[in-house]
This record gives sequence, structure tokens and C-alpha cells, in this order.
Amino acid sequence: MTLYLYNTLTRTKEPFKPLLPERVTMYACGMTVYNYIHVGNARMTVVFDTLYRLLKQCYPHVVFAQNITDIDDKIIAKAAEEGVPTSVITQRYTDALLEDMKGLHVLTPDFQPKATDYIPEMIAMIENLIGNGHAYAAEGHVLFDVPSYPEYGALSRRDRDEHIAGARVDVAPYKKDPADFVLWKPSTGDQPGWDSPWGFGRPGWHIECSAMSTEILGHSFDIHGGGQDLMFPHHENEIAQSCCAYKNASFARVWMHNGFINVNNEKMSKSLGNFHFLRDVLKEFPGEAVRYVLMSAHYRQPLEFNMDLLTDAKKTLDRFYRAIEKYPDQPATKPSQAFLDAMCDDLNTPQAYAELHRLVGEVNKTGDADLVGQLKASANMLGLLQADPQQWFQGGANDNAEIEALVAARLDARKNKDFAAADRIRDELTAKGIILDDSQGATSWRRA
Repeated sequence: MTLYLYNTLTRTKEPFKPLLPERVTMYACGMTVYNYIHVGNARMTVVFDTLYRLLKQCYPHVVFAQNITDIDDKIIAKAAEEGVPTSVITQRYTDALLEDMKGLHVLTPDFQPKATDYIPEMIAMIENLIGNGHAYAAEGHVLFDVPSYPEYGALSRRDRDEHIAGARVDVAPYKKDPADFVLWKPSTGDQPGWDSPWGFGRPGWHIECSAMSTEILGHSFDIHGGGQDLMFPHHENEIAQSCCAYKNASFARVWMHNGFINVNNEKMSKSLGNFHFLRDVLKEFPGEAVRYVLMSAHYRQPLEFNMDLLTDAKKTLDRFYRAIEKYPDQPATKPSQAFLDAMCDDLNTPQAYAELHRLVGEVNKTGDADLVGQLKASANMLGLLQADPQQWFQGGANDNAEIEALVAARLDARKNKDFAAADRIRDELTAKGIILDDSQGATSWRRA
């Protein structure tokens, strides 16, 4: 079976050929921890978590790194606004990020580096760039010399004017060229910083990912992923500085970018105020329903988001769980061939979803154990059907203990032949949206 991935660098869907077939390497840009993440941020994480799951199915060893940016001007501004050290901000939102990812059933990457743990590596890379004639120091800053790298722009395919306009660069007097970008910047006494050959300061955003990915995965690795909005200038700058810092470094061989989450045909973003914090959504809907929606369109396409999609996804997953709840002892085996074919076609999740629906229908008709195993394994690759069916239908809400107590009281009433009390409790549970199933002297329940 051949895995095909769309490579943004070549604008073609290509057979994936890792540098080392026994060790696939992937890096995805992570979050900047200055606020809670929104649903748009979550799509990128779910896309590359899904790819990670697929790669682990196809290859014996996969190394996946996804960073946490814990030094950034937005973090500094947030700390100043609240009058607290930056460490308070980064710890708060890192903890929240990890909690939210757990709620989405996102697998923990093999490496989850924090930018502040790699400052020496960033300084060493900047020194290499200066030594190789691709960067220069000026007024406490170090800048990458864009004209020194003729291949600049190959990923985004922008011309020079677009480079300058798209990067929203500052026309500073210390720049040799308007397109040059910052590798290191000075910090004032009240800002976080580190000693360096160019004075007390902190890294620019772009150098962080280059240093971390190179240190963990090597000068050349297989896949680099991120949101479409990172293609320029972030990923373009990563390529330039990484290839120029080390001779014969090709950096990432395959570049993958997911499309935006839109609301009313506009990109979901904090700046537009049209976002939904993921943690707020997870209070109303299970993480699997969110995952289902985020992968319902092909990952490279935009996805128009609204809360009705989550309601529909929950109903779909209810149907999936009902198909497997009678077979608790049947383990996940191997995804169906049709499912794998769809996923290996550049993560064709709409087609993969169609196969899940087919499997559910066949399981409902035949109860075939092999099909149940295939259904569970296929869904698992998408981060779905992760719960025990009973837990899924009970919903994990705050009133579960109260409902359990009422169910037990009703059962006692029935044993004591107090059928009026039993009926009264049933009516109370029905009013709460609880469906009871009496069988073999026991009662199970689920939410309607």
C-alpha cells in the first residue's frame, strides 16, 4: 500500500518516500501559549494527530515533534497587562492546552519541546548564519539577509513585493533590505531575555521552530506541517534560515498545510472575534464530536463551522456506538482495506467516513465479529470510538451520581413491589432525558 501526500512545496500529490523507511520524522508547529486555543487552532492539531496515527499504522517507527512557543511578544504583552511574570502566563495556558488536547483524544507527541529550553541551540544557529554570510547584527538585532538566499519564496511562490507586503515587515533603519527578518531582538530590563553575543535579548519567532526541529529530528526530515496561514512568512523563513545555517541541509522534504476554519466565510481568529474557545465547546459536546467535525471536510479545504455541525456529529457517533455496544469483548483488529485506501490518499477523510458508515451498516445487519474489529480499528485511527459505549451514552455529566442513585432507588422499589414509587422515579428520569433498559434483573441507562 502506498501513502500519497500533497506536498505544498511542489503543489502535487506525491508517493511518500521517507528518508529512512524504518524511521519516519514529522514536525508540526504548535501553539503560542498566551490564551486558550480556539476551534480553528484545534483543527491543525487534530489533522496532524490523525496523520501521526496513520503513519504509525504504516511504518514501524514514527518520531513526531510539536513545539510549544513560550516566548513571544503576545505573551509579554499579556503578562504586562495582568502584572505578572511571563512564566505565570505560559504555565497557565500550557496546562490548559494539554487539558484541551486530552479532551480531543490527541495523542501526546514523541517530543513536545518548549522554545525557552532551546535558547542555546537558537544562538548557535544564528552564529552559523552570520558565519555563512546569511545574517548580520545591527543595533542589538540580528537579521536574516533575504537577498543572500536566491531560493527564498519557493514554498509560497510570492514575488518580492508580495514578500514585503505579506510579511508586514517593519521598515527599520538597521535593515539592509526591507524583506530581512529578525532572528534575535534586544530585551529591555523588564522583558524576558538571555545573554547572547549580541547582547541581552530573545529569539525571533521563526528561528525557534528551526532550532527545535533540527535539534530533535536532524538537518533533514520527512514532513513539516502547520496551518495554511503559516506558509508565509513563518515556514518560508524556516526554510531559508535552516538551509543556510547548515551545508547540505534540505530541511523538510514534504510540506503539509491544513485549511482554515471559517465562520460566515471569514477565517476564525481571535483578531476578528468570531472564534469559539475549544474548552467552552468541550463543555457542551464530547471531544469525539469535535474531532468528527474538524475532519469532516478534506484537511486542505476550508471548513465552515457552526454548532449545528456538532449536534449532527454527536447523533452520528451515537449510531456508531450503538453498533458496537453489543460487542464489548471484540477488540479492534485492523482497519478495513477501503478505509486504509481512503486515508492513504492524502487523508481523504470524507471517503473514510463513508467507509465507516458502510461498516456500521454491515455490523448492524450481520453482527460479524471481524467487521466489528475493523470498525473499531478504523474509527480509532480517526480518534473516534475511544469511550466505553455505556460511558458515551451516559455522557459524563455532573449529575451522573444523582442519576445512578435514582436508578438504584427505582430498582429497590421494584424489588419491594412498590411499583408506584418505581414509576414515579422512572418519570423523573424520563424528564431528565434518561432512557432506561431493564434486563436480567439489572437496569442500564443512557441519555436520549
